[in-house]
Amino acid sequence: MPYKTIKQDTVYRGKVFNIDAIVLEFPDGHQAHYDLVRHSPSVSVLPVDTEGLVYFVRQYRLGVGADLLELPAGVIESDEDSEVCAHRELREETGYSASKMTCIGKAFLVPGYGDELMYFYLAEGLTVNPLRPDPDELLEVVRLSLPEIDQMVMDGRLNDSKTLAALTLARTRLYQC
Repeated sequence: MPYKTIKQDTVYRGKVFNIDAIVLEFPDGHQAHYDLVRHSPSVSVLPVDTEGLVYFVRQYRLGVGADLLELPAGVIESDEDSEVCAHRELREETGYSASKMTCIGKAFLVPGYGDELMYFYLAEGLTVNPLRPDPDELLEVVRLSLPEIDQMVMDGRLNDSKTLAALTLARTRLYQC
């Protein structure tokens, strides 16, 4: 069904995202006003070591006013390939590099009001290879087993959506033993 953008103005320009005010015309002719968050594509990395432990980062998140346990993730820089970004973010946030980086899927994070597309990667063959983290990232690396992760998901202690999506996408690969 054809939807038509009648008007579009950028009403906010920020460091991480912009916001556009949009008037959209529906196929039946009525119009509605929307705010759309414009965000660069991003990556989330699921690092797994030879023991089957998954590497998470714990960091403060302003949106929830608390620390969250989540997978390493970040924004793709302009003209950067998503896999290159995944390698960079893994090194910046965990201090490890991966000899094997496999794209396991992609998804729109909040399509109702945003256009951010996230690529999900499984990182294997981990070796210590730190890269200086961003100055605003105070991170604690946490290694967890698959049973611990499952319990945390069931208990609601692991509640970052990108982390839950990555775990779901990688599930069949992670549980092959």
